[in-house]
Amino acid sequence: MSLIIASNLAKSYGAQDVFDGIGFEVPHRARIALVGPNGTGKTTILRLIVGLDQPSAGQVSRARGLRVSYMPQQARLEGTGTLWKAMEAAFVDLIAQAQRLHRLEEQMADPDLAEAAMERYGPLLEAFEMAGGYTYPARIEQVLIGLGFDPDDFHIPVAHLSGGQRTRALLARLLLENPDVLLLDEPTNHLDLDGIEWLEEYLKTWEGALVVVAHDRAFLDQVVTQVWELSFGRLTLYNGNYTHYAAQREERQERQQALYERQQEHIARTEDYIRRYKAGQRSKQALGRQKRLDRLERVDRPREAGTISIDLGQPLRSGDLVLGLYDLVVGYAPDAPLFAIDEVELRRGQCAALIGPNGSGKTSLLRTVLGDVPALSGRIRLGAGVHLGYFAQTQAQLDRDKSLLDTILDAGLPSVGRARDVLGRYRFSGDDVFKRVGDLSGGEQTRVALAVLALQGANFLMLDEPTNNLDIPSQEILQDVLTHFGGTVLLVAHDRYLIRALASRIWAIEGQRLRIFERGYDAYREWVTAERPQPAAPVLQPERERQQRDAERAAQRAAQREAERLAQQQADLEAAIHKIEARLAQLEVDLAAASTAQEVSRVAELGAEYTRLEVSLEDHLRRWEALA
Repeated sequence: MSLIIASNLAKSYGAQDVFDGIGFEVPHRARIALVGPNGTGKTTILRLIVGLDQPSAGQVSRARGLRVSYMPQQARLEGTGTLWKAMEAAFVDLIAQAQRLHRLEEQMADPDLAEAAMERYGPLLEAFEMAGGYTYPARIEQVLIGLGFDPDDFHIPVAHLSGGQRTRALLARLLLENPDVLLLDEPTNHLDLDGIEWLEEYLKTWEGALVVVAHDRAFLDQVVTQVWELSFGRLTLYNGNYTHYAAQREERQERQQALYERQQEHIARTEDYIRRYKAGQRSKQALGRQKRLDRLERVDRPREAGTISIDLGQPLRSGDLVLGLYDLVVGYAPDAPLFAIDEVELRRGQCAALIGPNGSGKTSLLRTVLGDVPALSGRIRLGAGVHLGYFAQTQAQLDRDKSLLDTILDAGLPSVGRARDVLGRYRFSGDDVFKRVGDLSGGEQTRVALAVLALQGANFLMLDEPTNNLDIPSQEILQDVLTHFGGTVLLVAHDRYLIRALASRIWAIEGQRLRIFERGYDAYREWVTAERPQPAAPVLQPERERQQRDAERAAQRAAQREAERLAQQQADLEAAIHKIEARLAQLEVDLAAASTAQEVSRVAELGAEYTRLEVSLEDHLRRWEALA
């Protein structure tokens, strides 16, 4: 049985139809990627699944009691407590159980409450252990470290974390909540390479269902087993990961194009026959062909979503040496450098990918080469004939107050007509060209920045996360353009698909030093696996081993508590026995004195107490012998 079923789903915003008549199912342990050009409604589908939006038509059915967690693209964790406390919120039930167990342990020390407390304690302890009550702190630590937090961050108030950290914190909390269905909208946006690869491994073994919107093609290759393509208001399903989807999509497009062309040829021949013979001796045959042609089910021409068209031109030839960095120290303060470079050179036609953890100094190195940030020490050399073009991750090179048209005109175009033509190649048309750059979405600003870059005629490109905010079709086009670019490229990216396709060498910031890997990304990964020092992050044992270990520890604790309880009972009985024996000895003295004084009523009263204490003594002795 599927967890979620959508049928005849439609969504409109006013007069704009986003999609109509689509359906899908999310089965147990699904691994689904939702892809398509920006603006086609991928986020809308996620919001319909979780129930934040209502469809214009159709319905979404969810299994009874289904737990769905959703991470929007721009969401951040909110709260006033520490990061660790925010993670513990995913385990409120376990924490409450731990508190009940603690209260029962206190009651077990009271002889009057011990028996009832023991009866309640056993089942509650078993349920607590099975739910991971003794391992959830390790799970919190594992997830936080995996997503790039240091142990020093655990006790920082959430409100003091950066925007990117709060987004990662929200992702961590959703993973720890362990829902039945997890919906993620661009989860890799604020992760470095290590964090992305950790998330991939985590999701591979995760037991719930996953629907993810992501533009990271390598991530989709590792995580998903089915792809939903949303385009032109239709949802098309493909089996396999991203690479399989891309191949199947191309085959379908080619097959559809071939069918369309054959049918068009058939239609043209038929219409020609009808024109020539509709008034002659073969008019009946022509009429019959016309009727068949009218009934013919037409094959649609394959449609491609609007894509950008990048033309970097033929750059002028530079000298053989494009960039040299010698004894360079990068940073903003001499007492706190970011990292150091002994010596590295980039030659004409090469592409180097600069990678490293978030905050390690990748963008700072590019800005140091540009001269925006002075080097703390060392030397930078740009080769002869080098014309440098820079793409900033935040599009800081764009004037947010200018219109798109003015931005392109200022890049060197001689006329409004030429500027409009260029903007059209980047999917801006009509009145869009008069929008302020600051009013554009992240993806739109990226397209404008690429348009400006293409007009610079640079032969050395420094690109800082150029695929951020680009949909997959645009990423594929950019990758193809850069593959055939005749100049030199220094690329900062988390996009492993792009890195593997372009970079012949890797510059990796490791431990405040720059390490060079001449054989590309695979050589870097081999080094990481074999030699890089691994952080002392907790490693969770396999489930069966963990449960056995927890059960043994729980049994030891229970046995110790039981032994302590019995020892206390035995000590209490011994004290009671001594007290009874002392009273009996005193009663013997008192009875003798009352008998001598012939105090009949006194003798009867003391005798009754003596008899009652003898019975009590025998009972205490039996209980003591049983405990002993």
